[in-house]
Amino acid sequence: MGSEPLGNQNWRETLYQEKAAGLVLYGRALGLSHSEAEDVLQETFMALMKLDEPPDEPANYCVRAFRNRAMNHHRSLWRRVAREFEFHRWFDPRSDETPQERAAMRCLEDLPRDQREVIVLKVWQQRTFEEIGRLLDLSPNTVAGRYRYGLQKLRACMREEYDERFESSGGDVGVLGAAEAIPES
Repeated sequence: MGSEPLGNQNWRETLYQEKAAGLVLYGRALGLSHSEAEDVLQETFMALMKLDEPPDEPANYCVRAFRNRAMNHHRSLWRRVAREFEFHRWFDPRSDETPQERAAMRCLEDLPRDQREVIVLKVWQQRTFEEIGRLLDLSPNTVAGRYRYGLQKLRACMREEYDERFESSGGDVGVLGAAEAIPES
């Protein structure tokens, strides 16, 4: 497509044929699932259908419109997740839950939201700092800092849990071992 002008009649079709697969891949790189990337692609082209004339640079406009919709998708996803977490307890206790697991969950719940979010994405979603940075629109260094500080707070909280349980039980309750298992970052 490059510098070739697109005819007014089929510019959307040509743009779709040339860019759709690449935009889905781009959406995946932004952290969308394949189906989410396809949904964002559809939204992007639905918006392009409403334009009377092609933009000055249709390919660049299309990529920018796709990126904006992908970022909006992420923001709305995180708002939905936040509402769900507020509605339900962050972690529901299980019948087979150990005291160490419950202590770790309490400590995780007490972290600032931004640190908790990064730790959950890193540990449970197994995302890299770069992926998390793209997802949250932050630098990888900022993400790594939030992760490191969050882990430090988790370790400190777990040690407090250990001290409280040790004093109240008169013996070792195993919480310190869980605190020591938290990586140094």
